[in-house]
Amino acid sequence: MAVPLVDLTPWFDGSGRSAVARQVDDALRDSGFLLVTGHGVPDGLRARTRELARRFFSLPVADKQRYAVTVGGRGWLPPGVEANGFAEGTPTPPDLKESYSLGAEEGSDPFWFQPNVFPSEVPELEATVREYVGRMRALSDELLTIFAVALGLPETFFTRHSGRPTYTLNINHYPPMSAVGTPEPGQFRIGPHTDFGTVTVLDRQYGVGGLQVFSSAGEWEDAPFDPAAFTINIGDLMARWVSDRWRSTRHRVLPPDASAPDEDLVSLIFFYECDHDARIVSLDGRYPEVVASEYLKEKLDSITVG
Repeated sequence: MAVPLVDLTPWFDGSGRSAVARQVDDALRDSGFLLVTGHGVPDGLRARTRELARRFFSLPVADKQRYAVTVGGRGWLPPGVEANGFAEGTPTPPDLKESYSLGAEEGSDPFWFQPNVFPSEVPELEATVREYVGRMRALSDELLTIFAVALGLPETFFTRHSGRPTYTLNINHYPPMSAVGTPEPGQFRIGPHTDFGTVTVLDRQYGVGGLQVFSSAGEWEDAPFDPAAFTINIGDLMARWVSDRWRSTRHRVLPPDASAPDEDLVSLIFFYECDHDARIVSLDGRYPEVVASEYLKEKLDSITVG
């Protein structure tokens, strides 16, 4: 299985939109994952977001506890509250991570549109995260437009359902083994799972305990890494929408490894969905219509510990 690198420059400058769409279509049909460069998101913004997040994660637990929430909330997700393997019906130990979670605010549904909470201890984080989220929304809508072109559909086929979308930014901290100890059997930084929404934009750091993707041949493979690229994949809702033309692919983040006991990673993960009341009908009708928010809430509930 290949996870290809796609340069989006010809899409943005108009010199090769059809070629980019074909590359994206091929990647999503084969692996469900791709790397993209030429995305226009400044390296400095990515680095600044990660740096400020690290300042928060380095605070004493008592300070972080003020912002503690459960899955679906806005704030700090402490270690132990999430086990992604449960989404596959597999009881697993809790994921070896902590997160800071933010999301959409502009809507009436009290679950999907909650006010974001920012730690007073890191006052610069709010402006930086809001800029980063704005960039992620724009890139995600551009990807949805590419998806439509790849399918020979009107360019707005997907984005007409993202006027007031739900989305989540999870800033994940994967502490080193020297801090968390030896993983339990079957314990991961993030257990095996598929994503739930339309498109995921991941800014990751390379690590020994890093991202693996489940190939169509049924094997776990290390995902390629390029520091300039975002890692892109689709979620279950998009796979359903396109009648399984594209793969919502299982993936996992390996536990910290004894060969790198001080490896300490931070990933920025933007999960994009669509309007919370969008009614999603698969292209060939093979799946019954679902309301996006109802479908996604059931998925989120499945990974919540306790």
